[in-house]
Amino acid sequence: MSPPPPLPPPPPFFWGDTPEDEYYKSQNVHNSKSFFQTPTAKIFTQSWLPLNQPIKATVFMTHGYGSDSSWCFQKGCIAYAQWGYAVFAADLIGHGRSDGLHGYIGDMDEAAAASLSYFVSVRKSETYCDVPAFLFGESMGGAITLLMYLQSDAGVWSGLIFSSPLFVIPEAMIPSKLHLTMYGLLFGLADTWAAMPDSRMVSKAIKDVEKLKIIAVNPKRYAGKPRVGTMREVVRVTNYLQNNFHKVTAPFFAAHGTSDGLACHTGSEMLYAKAATPDEDKTLKLYEGMYHSLIQGEPDDAVERVLADMKAWIDEKAQKFGPKSNAN
Repeated sequence: MSPPPPLPPPPPFFWGDTPEDEYYKSQNVHNSKSFFQTPTAKIFTQSWLPLNQPIKATVFMTHGYGSDSSWCFQKGCIAYAQWGYAVFAADLIGHGRSDGLHGYIGDMDEAAAASLSYFVSVRKSETYCDVPAFLFGESMGGAITLLMYLQSDAGVWSGLIFSSPLFVIPEAMIPSKLHLTMYGLLFGLADTWAAMPDSRMVSKAIKDVEKLKIIAVNPKRYAGKPRVGTMREVVRVTNYLQNNFHKVTAPFFAAHGTSDGLACHTGSEMLYAKAATPDEDKTLKLYEGMYHSLIQGEPDDAVERVLADMKAWIDEKAQKFGPKSNAN
Protein backbone atom coordinates (compact mmCIF):
# COMPACT_ATOMS: atom_id res chain seq x y z
CA MET A 1 0.00 0.00 0.00
CA SER A 2 1.48 3.33 -1.07
CA PRO A 3 1.79 6.09 1.53
CA PRO A 4 -0.70 8.95 1.38
CA PRO A 5 0.39 11.94 -0.68
CA PRO A 6 2.09 14.71 1.31
CA LEU A 7 -0.03 17.61 2.45
CA PRO A 8 0.25 20.73 0.32
CA PRO A 9 2.44 23.48 1.80
CA PRO A 10 0.61 26.24 3.68
CA PRO A 11 -0.03 29.49 1.82
CA PRO A 12 2.69 32.14 2.15
CA PHE A 13 0.23 34.61 3.72
CA PHE A 14 -2.93 34.29 5.81
CA TRP A 15 -4.95 35.58 2.84
CA GLY A 16 -3.45 33.08 0.37
CA ASP A 17 -0.80 33.54 -2.31
CA THR A 18 -1.65 37.00 -3.63
CA PRO A 19 1.56 39.11 -3.56
CA GLU A 20 1.78 41.41 -0.56
CA ASP A 21 1.82 44.71 -2.43
CA GLU A 22 -1.20 43.67 -4.48
CA TYR A 23 -3.13 42.52 -1.42
CA TYR A 24 -2.44 45.63 0.64
CA LYS A 25 -3.40 47.85 -2.28
CA SER A 26 -6.71 45.97 -2.54
CA GLN A 27 -7.27 46.78 1.15
CA ASN A 28 -6.47 50.48 0.60
CA VAL A 29 -3.45 50.41 2.91
CA HIS A 30 0.31 50.71 2.48
CA ASN A 31 2.53 48.31 4.43
CA SER A 32 6.21 48.73 5.21
CA LYS A 33 8.65 46.63 7.23
CA SER A 34 11.90 47.41 9.01
CA PHE A 35 14.08 46.54 11.99
CA PHE A 36 14.60 48.85 14.96
CA GLN A 37 17.55 48.70 17.32
CA THR A 38 16.40 49.11 20.93
CA PRO A 39 18.76 49.41 23.92
CA THR A 40 18.47 45.66 24.50
CA ALA A 41 17.56 43.98 21.20
CA LYS A 42 16.79 44.43 17.52
CA ILE A 43 13.06 44.12 16.89
CA PHE A 44 11.04 43.66 13.72
CA THR A 45 8.52 46.41 13.04
CA GLN A 46 5.73 47.10 10.56
CA SER A 47 3.39 49.91 9.64
CA TRP A 48 0.03 50.04 7.88
CA LEU A 49 -0.94 53.46 6.56
CA PRO A 50 -4.26 54.46 5.00
CA LEU A 51 -4.26 55.29 1.31
CA ASN A 52 -5.92 58.45 0.02
CA GLN A 53 -7.29 59.74 3.32
CA PRO A 54 -5.98 61.98 6.11
CA ILE A 55 -4.55 60.37 9.25
CA LYS A 56 -6.78 60.78 12.31
CA ALA A 57 -4.30 59.42 14.87
CA THR A 58 -1.62 56.80 15.41
CA VAL A 59 -2.24 53.35 16.90
CA PHE A 60 0.60 51.22 18.28
CA MET A 61 -0.31 47.53 18.42
CA THR A 62 1.16 44.65 20.43
CA HIS A 63 0.39 41.01 19.68
CA GLY A 64 -0.08 38.17 22.15
CA TYR A 65 1.93 35.18 23.35
CA GLY A 66 3.44 32.99 20.62
CA SER A 67 2.11 35.25 17.88
CA ASP A 68 3.71 37.97 15.76
CA SER A 69 2.74 40.97 13.65
CA SER A 70 2.92 39.24 10.25
CA TRP A 71 0.09 36.69 10.15
CA CYS A 72 -3.55 37.00 11.24
CA PHE A 73 -2.73 39.72 13.78
CA GLN A 74 -2.60 41.99 10.74
CA LYS A 75 -6.37 41.79 10.41
CA GLY A 76 -6.79 44.30 13.21
CA CYS A 77 -3.93 46.46 11.94
CA ILE A 78 -5.44 46.62 8.46
CA ALA A 79 -8.91 47.42 9.80
CA TYR A 80 -7.63 50.37 11.83
CA ALA A 81 -5.64 51.65 8.83
CA GLN A 82 -8.77 51.45 6.69
CA TRP A 83 -10.52 53.68 9.26
CA GLY A 84 -7.88 56.37 8.75
CA TYR A 85 -5.33 55.51 11.45
CA ALA A 86 -1.57 55.13 11.01
CA VAL A 87 -0.85 51.75 12.58
CA PHE A 88 2.50 50.52 13.88
CA ALA A 89 3.42 47.16 15.41
CA ALA A 90 6.52 45.37 16.62
CA ASP A 91 7.26 41.70 17.16
CA LEU A 92 7.93 41.20 20.86
CA ILE A 93 11.37 40.04 21.94
CA GLY A 94 11.45 36.26 21.50
CA HIS A 95 8.65 36.36 18.93
CA GLY A 96 8.36 36.56 15.16
CA ARG A 97 11.44 38.10 13.56
CA SER A 98 12.71 39.97 16.62
CA ASP A 99 15.83 39.00 18.55
CA GLY A 100 15.65 36.44 21.33
CA LEU A 101 14.98 32.77 21.93
CA HIS A 102 11.67 31.86 20.30
CA GLY A 103 8.84 31.87 22.83
CA TYR A 104 10.98 33.21 25.67
CA ILE A 105 10.45 36.47 27.54
CA GLY A 106 12.65 36.36 30.61
CA ASP A 107 11.88 39.95 31.62
CA MET A 108 8.52 41.33 30.55
CA ASP A 109 9.41 44.84 31.72
CA GLU A 110 12.40 44.75 29.38
CA ALA A 111 10.27 43.43 26.51
CA ALA A 112 7.76 46.23 27.08
CA ALA A 113 10.53 48.83 27.17
CA ALA A 114 11.98 47.54 23.89
CA SER A 115 8.71 47.88 22.00
CA LEU A 116 7.99 51.17 23.76
CA SER A 117 11.27 52.66 22.55
CA TYR A 118 10.17 52.07 18.96
CA PHE A 119 6.64 53.32 19.54
CA VAL A 120 7.83 56.51 21.23
CA SER A 121 10.31 57.20 18.42
CA VAL A 122 7.40 57.19 15.97
CA ARG A 123 4.98 58.95 18.29
CA LYS A 124 7.42 61.86 18.83
CA SER A 125 8.54 62.08 15.20
CA GLU A 126 7.84 65.24 13.23
CA THR A 127 5.30 63.38 11.10
CA TYR A 128 3.10 62.17 13.97
CA CYS A 129 3.84 64.30 17.04
CA ASP A 130 0.75 66.49 16.55
CA VAL A 131 -1.90 63.76 16.26
CA PRO A 132 -3.45 61.68 19.06
CA ALA A 133 -1.71 58.38 19.83
CA PHE A 134 -3.24 55.17 21.16
CA LEU A 135 -1.74 51.95 22.50
CA PHE A 136 -3.46 48.68 21.54
CA GLY A 137 -2.75 45.31 23.15
CA GLU A 138 -4.17 41.84 22.55
CA SER A 139 -3.98 38.98 25.09
CA MET A 140 -0.51 38.95 26.69
CA GLY A 141 0.13 41.99 24.53
CA GLY A 142 -2.57 43.71 26.58
CA ALA A 143 -0.53 43.15 29.74
CA ILE A 144 2.60 44.41 27.99
CA THR A 145 0.68 47.41 26.66
CA LEU A 146 -0.33 48.36 30.18
CA LEU A 147 3.29 47.97 31.28
CA MET A 148 4.29 50.34 28.47
CA TYR A 149 1.70 52.85 29.61
CA LEU A 150 2.98 52.68 33.20
CA GLN A 151 6.56 53.11 31.93
CA SER A 152 5.65 56.19 29.86
CA ASP A 153 5.88 59.86 30.70
CA ALA A 154 2.63 61.68 31.35
CA GLY A 155 0.92 63.07 28.28
CA VAL A 156 2.38 60.65 25.74
CA TRP A 157 -0.71 58.53 25.09
CA SER A 158 -4.23 59.65 24.26
CA GLY A 159 -5.83 56.33 25.14
CA LEU A 160 -5.55 52.56 25.49
CA ILE A 161 -7.37 49.77 23.66
CA PHE A 162 -7.42 46.20 24.97
CA SER A 163 -8.63 43.08 23.20
CA SER A 164 -8.94 40.14 25.63
CA PRO A 165 -6.09 41.45 27.81
CA LEU A 166 -4.29 38.95 30.02
CA PHE A 167 -4.74 40.58 33.41
CA VAL A 168 -6.13 37.53 35.24
CA ILE A 169 -5.07 33.97 34.40
CA PRO A 170 -7.88 31.36 34.41
CA GLU A 171 -7.42 28.87 37.22
CA ALA A 172 -6.96 25.98 34.78
CA MET A 173 -4.14 27.86 33.04
CA ILE A 174 -2.18 29.06 36.10
CA PRO A 175 1.32 27.53 36.03
CA SER A 176 1.92 25.09 38.85
CA LYS A 177 3.66 26.72 41.81
CA LEU A 178 5.42 23.41 42.36
CA HIS A 179 6.82 23.43 38.82
CA LEU A 180 7.94 27.06 39.07
CA THR A 181 9.52 26.46 42.48
CA MET A 182 11.34 23.31 41.37
CA TYR A 183 12.70 24.95 38.23
CA GLY A 184 13.61 28.04 40.26
CA LEU A 185 15.84 25.89 42.45
CA LEU A 186 18.03 25.32 39.39
CA PHE A 187 19.23 28.93 39.71
CA GLY A 188 18.01 30.05 36.31
CA LEU A 189 19.32 27.07 34.36
CA ALA A 190 15.76 25.97 33.57
CA ASP A 191 14.44 29.42 32.72
CA THR A 192 14.47 28.85 28.97
CA TRP A 193 13.25 25.25 29.08
CA ALA A 194 10.08 24.52 27.13
CA ALA A 195 8.75 22.42 29.97
CA MET A 196 5.44 23.88 31.17
CA PRO A 197 2.06 22.28 30.32
CA ASP A 198 0.28 24.21 27.55
CA SER A 199 -3.37 23.16 28.14
CA ARG A 200 -4.10 23.39 24.37
CA MET A 201 -3.88 27.17 24.25
CA VAL A 202 -4.72 27.70 20.57
CA SER A 203 -7.88 25.59 20.59
CA LYS A 204 -9.14 27.57 23.60
CA ALA A 205 -8.57 30.86 21.79
CA ILE A 206 -10.25 30.31 18.42
CA LYS A 207 -13.94 29.55 17.93
CA ASP A 208 -14.09 29.44 14.12
CA VAL A 209 -12.64 26.09 12.99
CA GLU A 210 -11.57 27.29 9.55
CA LYS A 211 -9.79 30.30 11.03
CA LEU A 212 -8.07 28.00 13.53
CA LYS A 213 -6.60 26.04 10.60
CA ILE A 214 -5.14 29.23 9.12
CA ILE A 215 -3.73 30.46 12.43
CA ALA A 216 -2.18 27.04 13.12
CA VAL A 217 0.03 27.22 9.99
CA ASN A 218 1.57 30.59 10.84
CA PRO A 219 5.25 29.90 10.07
CA LYS A 220 6.44 32.35 12.75
CA ARG A 221 4.10 31.14 15.53
CA TYR A 222 5.74 29.61 18.59
CA ALA A 223 4.11 26.18 18.88
CA GLY A 224 6.28 24.58 21.57
CA LYS A 225 5.47 24.13 25.23
CA PRO A 226 5.58 27.35 27.25
CA ARG A 227 9.03 28.19 28.54
CA VAL A 228 9.54 28.30 32.28
CA GLY A 229 10.74 31.90 32.46
CA THR A 230 7.94 33.20 30.25
CA MET A 231 5.27 31.65 32.44
CA ARG A 232 7.01 32.89 35.58
CA GLU A 233 6.90 36.40 34.13
CA VAL A 234 3.24 36.10 33.15
CA VAL A 235 2.34 35.23 36.75
CA ARG A 236 4.48 38.04 38.15
CA VAL A 237 3.23 40.71 35.76
CA THR A 238 -0.45 39.88 36.04
CA ASN A 239 -0.17 40.17 39.82
CA TYR A 240 1.72 43.45 39.47
CA LEU A 241 -0.85 44.95 37.11
CA GLN A 242 -3.77 43.97 39.32
CA ASN A 243 -2.10 45.95 42.10
CA ASN A 244 -1.53 48.97 39.86
CA PHE A 245 -4.80 49.38 37.95
CA HIS A 246 -5.48 52.45 40.09
CA LYS A 247 -2.61 54.27 38.36
CA VAL A 248 -4.43 54.25 35.02
CA THR A 249 -5.85 57.68 34.21
CA ALA A 250 -5.97 57.53 30.39
CA PRO A 251 -9.17 56.83 28.45
CA PHE A 252 -9.46 53.15 27.61
CA PHE A 253 -11.61 50.62 25.78
CA ALA A 254 -11.54 46.98 26.93
CA ALA A 255 -13.17 44.19 24.91
CA HIS A 256 -13.54 40.68 26.32
CA GLY A 257 -15.47 37.50 25.56
CA THR A 258 -17.31 35.85 28.44
CA SER A 259 -16.14 32.40 27.26
CA ASP A 260 -12.47 33.35 27.08
CA GLY A 261 -10.47 30.34 28.29
CA LEU A 262 -7.05 32.01 28.23
CA ALA A 263 -7.60 35.38 29.92
CA CYS A 264 -10.38 35.86 32.45
CA HIS A 265 -12.81 38.62 31.57
CA THR A 266 -12.73 39.49 35.27
CA GLY A 267 -9.37 41.13 34.55
CA SER A 268 -11.00 43.68 32.26
CA GLU A 269 -13.73 44.18 34.84
CA MET A 270 -11.11 44.81 37.54
CA LEU A 271 -9.39 47.40 35.36
CA TYR A 272 -12.70 49.15 34.74
CA ALA A 273 -13.52 49.20 38.45
CA LYS A 274 -10.11 50.27 39.76
CA ALA A 275 -8.76 52.65 37.10
CA ALA A 276 -8.75 56.34 37.97
CA THR A 277 -9.89 57.19 34.44
CA PRO A 278 -13.03 59.38 34.47
CA ASP A 279 -16.18 57.32 33.95
CA GLU A 280 -17.00 59.03 30.66
CA ASP A 281 -13.61 58.03 29.24
CA LYS A 282 -13.59 54.31 30.05
CA THR A 283 -15.54 51.62 28.23
CA LEU A 284 -15.89 47.90 28.93
CA LYS A 285 -17.54 45.64 26.36
CA LEU A 286 -18.27 42.03 27.36
CA TYR A 287 -19.31 39.79 24.47
CA GLU A 288 -21.49 36.89 25.53
CA GLY A 289 -20.12 33.50 24.49
CA MET A 290 -17.12 34.81 22.57
CA TYR A 291 -13.71 33.17 22.97
CA HIS A 292 -10.27 34.72 23.39
CA SER A 293 -9.37 35.82 19.87
CA LEU A 294 -12.05 38.42 19.16
CA ILE A 295 -10.63 39.80 15.90
CA GLN A 296 -8.86 36.78 14.44
CA GLY A 297 -10.83 33.77 15.62
CA GLU A 298 -14.55 34.50 15.91
CA PRO A 299 -17.12 34.09 13.09
CA ASP A 300 -17.20 37.07 10.74
CA ASP A 301 -20.39 38.59 12.12
CA ALA A 302 -18.97 38.57 15.66
CA VAL A 303 -15.68 40.09 14.47
CA GLU A 304 -17.59 42.87 12.70
CA ARG A 305 -19.46 43.62 15.92
CA VAL A 306 -16.25 43.94 17.94
CA LEU A 307 -14.54 46.08 15.31
CA ALA A 308 -17.58 48.35 15.01
CA ASP A 309 -17.47 48.98 18.77
CA MET A 310 -13.74 49.70 18.65
CA LYS A 311 -14.15 52.05 15.69
CA ALA A 312 -16.93 54.01 17.37
CA TRP A 313 -14.80 54.45 20.49
CA ILE A 314 -11.52 55.46 18.84
CA ASP A 315 -13.23 57.77 16.32
CA GLU A 316 -14.91 59.62 19.18
CA LYS A 317 -11.71 59.86 21.23
CA ALA A 318 -9.54 60.91 18.27
CA GLN A 319 -11.96 63.71 17.51
CA LYS A 320 -12.26 64.68 21.18
CA PHE A 321 -8.55 64.97 21.86
CA GLY A 322 -7.39 66.17 18.45
CA PRO A 323 -3.88 67.49 17.81
CA LYS A 324 -1.82 68.23 20.91
CA SER A 325 -4.73 67.42 23.24
CA ASN A 326 -3.48 64.15 24.70
CA ALA A 327 -4.57 62.97 28.13
CA ASN A 328 -2.60 60.49 30.21
